[in-house]
Amino acid sequence: MDTSSTTQPDPAALATTVASLQPRALAELAELVAFKSVADEAQFPRSECEAAADWVAGALRAEGFEDVALLDTPDGTQSVYGHLAGPAGAPTVLLYAHYDVQPPLNEDAWISPPFELTERDGRWYGRGAADCKGGFIMHLTALRALKEHGGVPVGVKVIVEGSEEQGTGGLERYAEAHPELLAADAIVIGDAGNFRVGLPTVTATLRGMTMVRVQVDTLEGNLHSGQFGGAAPDALAALIRVLDSLRAEDGSTTVDGLTAAQEWEGLQYGEDAFRQDAKVLDGVSLIGSGTVADRIWARPAVTVIGIDCPPVVGATPSVQAGARALISLRVPPGQDAAEATKLLTAHLQAHTPWNARVTVDQVGQGQPFQADTSSPAYASMAEAMRIAYPGEEMQTAGMGGSIPLCNTLASLYPETEILLIGLSEPEAQIHAVNESVSPEELERLSLAEALFLTKYAAGKH
Repeated sequence: MDTSSTTQPDPAALATTVASLQPRALAELAELVAFKSVADEAQFPRSECEAAADWVAGALRAEGFEDVALLDTPDGTQSVYGHLAGPAGAPTVLLYAHYDVQPPLNEDAWISPPFELTERDGRWYGRGAADCKGGFIMHLTALRALKEHGGVPVGVKVIVEGSEEQGTGGLERYAEAHPELLAADAIVIGDAGNFRVGLPTVTATLRGMTMVRVQVDTLEGNLHSGQFGGAAPDALAALIRVLDSLRAEDGSTTVDGLTAAQEWEGLQYGEDAFRQDAKVLDGVSLIGSGTVADRIWARPAVTVIGIDCPPVVGATPSVQAGARALISLRVPPGQDAAEATKLLTAHLQAHTPWNARVTVDQVGQGQPFQADTSSPAYASMAEAMRIAYPGEEMQTAGMGGSIPLCNTLASLYPETEILLIGLSEPEAQIHAVNESVSPEELERLSLAEALFLTKYAAGKH
């Protein structure tokens, strides 16, 4: 890949090139989506993630990247790294994505197979299409377009994570042990999304997260509910009470000692629009208080994401001896995820009834993140998005989800500018069944990233 030129290409010509690359981008996205790269060997074999990592590494080598490596991170997964040298004196930009995906959940609820990219109604459906295999394809497309217009004007590092969805922290710990590896002047995290299709958006804040597993035990074994029910302590009932204590009557998160009254200043999210995006059933109320933006970007939010207990089909009339749940707590900027974990653990222990035995184990954690939107890189991105989205101005929003690596990078490289863009707009339904990506967004954001790299390079010279 020729990187000798720093002349800014004509935006119209660059847009034409990006458009011409879309069939290749969608074909490669289909190849990448086909890997069942869920970083949980209890659900899918490790070989699926390994194959996806090999595919990413091969794509980087084909584009002329050097030092391409599969990094064995401390959590037992692999992240993919590559470096592309830029012109002398040019800045270095790190591009991030992740190839691991959420499990497909109920495969029967997918209209088309989750690991088979399928076109329908102007969108492409498949697990990871937007979150975040499409993010890697976006990076590739931007670089390929620049290659056809004089070369990439910056040095580029690419890191594609293998366990972001699991929150196990492998890449964060690897980066901390090898701080020189990901050092860059600017970082583009391709794992966020526009506020809605067609509205260019950078994400300025991320909630952190902590994930804990709570186990409640009351008996040596299950008992007949007719013979012992009414006096024997029911572990499932105890767990239900514990989980209910995590919410106020209006659904607000209530963890003892954890502040939950923060307010969001900036782009607002109308309730009607949120109801439509979230597909809330008619007549069902939203939960929490304050504005929608307060609730999803500025305040903590607890979610029970799984419960182990007998399914309805096949259940017997028994008092349950044990039950457990997996709990996610999103932590907004300004709060420490480690402290939130302590408060959540103490709350669960304090609210377990009947002196039942309770065990709380942490299974994942990531700190919240807040970017400096006044930096030169944001000015370059705003100009790039103005061209890629004619008639629109770049918006700044928050995101309720977590990308734990962001806070690690901000700590390691305090002078580095970090921008978050991506394909996960509301219609993408990431983490749900029938995840999809908008080909229009893939094209526009690929162009925006290519334009950003040229403008950022020009500003640094």
